[in-house]
This record gives sequence, structure tokens and C-alpha cells, in this order.
Amino acid sequence: MAALDQYINLVKGLFESGKTHAEISTHLQQMGVQRCSEMSVRRICFKHNLRRKRQVSDTELEAAMIGSIYETGSSYGRKFMTGYLSSLGVRAGESRVGKLLREIHQPYHELRRQGARNLNPVPYHAEYMGHKLHLDQNEKLVMFGVTHVLAVDGYSSKIIANATMPVKNNLVIYEEVYRSAVVNYGMWDQLRVDHGREFYMSLYMQEKLSRHRHNLSRQPYLQTASTMNLRVERIWPEVNNRVNYPLKQALVHLLDQEVINMEDSMTKFCTSNLACQLSQIGLNRVVQAWNAHRIPGRGIPNELAASGCPSKISDELLPNASVVANMYEQELGSSLTWTSTFGTDPFSSEEDRCHAEQDFVEKYPDISLLFNEAVNGEYSLFQDALLYLINVTQRYV
Repeated sequence: MAALDQYINLVKGLFESGKTHAEISTHLQQMGVQRCSEMSVRRICFKHNLRRKRQVSDTELEAAMIGSIYETGSSYGRKFMTGYLSSLGVRAGESRVGKLLREIHQPYHELRRQGARNLNPVPYHAEYMGHKLHLDQNEKLVMFGVTHVLAVDGYSSKIIANATMPVKNNLVIYEEVYRSAVVNYGMWDQLRVDHGREFYMSLYMQEKLSRHRHNLSRQPYLQTASTMNLRVERIWPEVNNRVNYPLKQALVHLLDQEVINMEDSMTKFCTSNLACQLSQIGLNRVVQAWNAHRIPGRGIPNELAASGCPSKISDELLPNASVVANMYEQELGSSLTWTSTFGTDPFSSEEDRCHAEQDFVEKYPDISLLFNEAVNGEYSLFQDALLYLINVTQRYV
């Protein structure tokens, strides 16, 4: 367009004489002017405020849009395209632009209609089952005393292990997630987590056992921002939609109605207890479905992970959580929180706890029904069960 600036007086004269942008472009080309397409002429006219008040014709609008679609790609709908054309000096209503967008490039219109978006590609590569193991926590229900932790293999995307707990805890995560994964599938070359302290015990054992890995050239573990924990982050939206959000909606409703008080320690304890059990039921179902579903272009996680990790190790090399916690504290001089609770355990004796649990089980023998109702938008059964649990607990404390 810079080349046209020196011909601006000529362009102005032709424009004011009533010549169209296409005619001006043809005239300049016949004079030997380089890079003077119709779109370039439109831009130079817009730059120098050369505008006609008359409405652009269908032919001119279509020609302008064909060039604009080539420049903008598939993602510009009627609103964005109308704005883009306006920036080029082509004034047309959104309805006209939308009609032509549907007609000019039907495949692009279909992509927009289906909600296609340009995605931000992030480089990720796992060579084989056992290359990378991702651990991450989900705290969408943290205000009600529920935290999920998953272990996901980077190559197959299979959920290798999972746990639900009132508060994230090093010992529980090591025992139920990391140790379970390695005992059942083998030793991963690299453990990937975020910077949370709840993974310290798992990282400690990953490093101690690093010589048992298949590929010793890799770092035994890597701590990155949670947004870089790609494989497991992809799964959390599925868990949230199918488990966490239905339960949270039921609990938030009780809060809004001031039926429960989450400042009360016993209420916190009871809410966490029941919500953890129900969310674990839902999480197990998501894990089962995820591992058996087909990922387009990749395959079924269960099948991709069928052979396990190349390097298998003996159970004896993976002591239980209490032993590892002692090793960790003695070797590193750091202290760990051994038991984490949400609220305060109100029971003064195991006998009272057993009586309360028995009363609740007699009233609600199958708590999976509470979850079934909640995920179908019927929250009253879960809410009634929680209130009953709180009342039963009060009777025995």
C-alpha cells in the first residue's frame, strides 16, 4: 500500500469522478503501478478518508468479502467480518454480511455453526507407557472438605490411580495414588507435579527409586505450573461436570437457605465425610468410563496402557506411608502433617462412632442412590441424608 501513497492525488481524482475501487485498480495497473489490487485501493481510500455515502452494491460487497475471507480465515462471523469490512471502508449491515458469509464459503460457515475454535497448541510428547506420570489435585469442593487427586499416564492418558480425601495430605497421596500406581504398573521415568507441598513424599520416593527407571537419562521428576500438567488437566473438566458440580450445587443450596453452617466444626466434619464418599463413587465411574473410551486419533487408554511400564519393581521397595513418612522426616529434617481432617472429629469414643454410623446405614443403606439422584438434578435425597447425619452425630457426642 505504501507504493500507492505517491499516487494518492490520482486515486482521489478517479474516486471523485465516480470510479469504483475495481476500476481505479485496473487504471493503475494499466499505468504499470505495482501492488494496486482492488483491496489495496480500498485501503488507501480508507486511509485518506475517501468514502462514498451510498450503500455498497451486492457485487462490490461480495468481492470485498471474498478478499477479506482469504485474509481472515474461517473464524470471522458476521459481527467480526462486518467490523473488518468497515475498517476497509466497506459499509454494510450485519444481516447482509451474514447472508453472504453463508453463501460465499459454506465449509467455513459450517465450522462456525458447529462452534469450531482455533486452539492454542501446546507441545507435548510421551514416547511410551511409563515415560511420564502426572499427579494433580482438584479442589472444586474444597470449601466442603473434598479434594481429589489423580495419577495419569502421559502416553496412554489412562487414569492410573485416584483418591478422594477431606484435605490434601502427603501420606494419603503417596499411599493411595503414587504407591498404588507404581506397585500396579511399574516405575515411571518421570513424575510430573505442580509446586504443591502435598507431593513431597511422592517426589522423595521417586528420587530414591530413580535408578530403577527404564530411562535413567531423564530427570526423575519435574515441578511445573499446574497449567503445564497437560494430561491430567484435560480430565478435570469431565470430573467437575459429572461429579463435583452437581454435589456442589446441592450443598450451596443448603448454604444459601442457611440450613447448614460451615463455620460449625461438627457440620464441617459431617459434610466432608458424606461428600467425600459420594464424590468418590462418582469419580470411580468417571475413571471407569474414561479409561474405556476411545480418544480420537490415539486409541483407548486401557488398551494403550495394557503392558504397563517397561521397568517393574518389587513391592518391598515401596514401604507403606507411615514408614516413608518417618524416613522423610529423619533424612530431611522436615515435618509432615500425618493426619488431615476437615473440621474436628466430634466422637469421644469409637463406640459412639459405630453407633452413629449404624443409625445412618439403617436409614440410608445404599448411599450410591444419593449420588444418582444428585447427578440427575434431584438434590433433596442427598440434602436430607446430610441433615440426618448431622443430627445423628449430635446425638452421640
